Amino acid sequence: MKMKKLWLLPLLLGFACTSPQSGEDPKHRVSIVCTTGMIADVVDYLVGDSADVVALMGPGVDPHLYKASQGDVRKLSNANTIVYNGLHLEGKMTGILEKMSSSTNVIKMSEGLPSDRLLNSSDYAGAYDPHIWFDIDLWSEASEYAAAELIAEYPQWSSMIESKNREWQSELENLDQWCSEKIKSIPESQRVLVTAHDAFKYFGERYGIDVRGLQGISTAAEYGLRDISEMVTFMTDNKINAIFIETSVPKRAIEAVIEGCVERGHNLKIGGELYSDALGEKGSDAGTYQGMVRQNVNTIVSSLKVDVQ
Repeated sequence: MKMKKLWLLPLLLGFACTSPQSGEDPKHRVSIVCTTGMIADVVDYLVGDSADVVALMGPGVDPHLYKASQGDVRKLSNANTIVYNGLHLEGKMTGILEKMSSSTNVIKMSEGLPSDRLLNSSDYAGAYDPHIWFDIDLWSEASEYAAAELIAEYPQWSSMIESKNREWQSELENLDQWCSEKIKSIPESQRVLVTAHDAFKYFGERYGIDVRGLQGISTAAEYGLRDISEMVTFMTDNKINAIFIETSVPKRAIEAVIEGCVERGHNLKIGGELYSDALGEKGSDAGTYQGMVRQNVNTIVSSLKVDVQ
């Protein structure tokens, strides 16, 4: 195992932290630390009971603004493997994760994706939209990359991971088909998804939905009165009747849009709550990646679909 870098010492002051060697000491189980719940769900599916898989960011946590605590640094430093999204999703943690790659096995999910499959951000020149899990086909490809990297690090698990990955790919293919059929039930004129921040562009591209966000791809971006006014105008001019809040984003901006629409005589409702940057509570319907996607789609369809008499 590579020696830990000196830059970690100030962060770990007060901790006695020696990373366990994978497979060398039977008293130590392999520890895999993931940043988000979506990533942890993939990794947990692939490795099963062979390792302890931990997600740093739980339900309702915004990864764009998340800051690593001392406890997080301790988990990262003791991990055998770290898996993260990349593309600046983990904005305030990016520096730590990049530095740790020199001393720890670090897997960046987005690294396995060709740049021509990624959406450019209109907010930041040269940056890509990090919300890759909302294109199921793209997430399938990222999962393939993660599986290959895990096999390279843990060859003793290769047969198991290969088998689980085939199952995972099949399940995602079925999920993708299900989503496509559900979205087709919404009349084309009603396929407009408006949310607090622009997390659903990949979803919109995949399933033919016009997606609008009050904020940009990162919740670190500021929104102002002009943004609210422009959104109110868009909603009223196009007679859009539903707007969605997100579990990991405060809803005050959405409430301001609703208030503005009401002042203009347009009845705008909250269409429901969507999971954007985090899964739901463990054990809930949205506590897994597939469950989260299904719950989001059901919420969107039930609010946007207009029954034809």
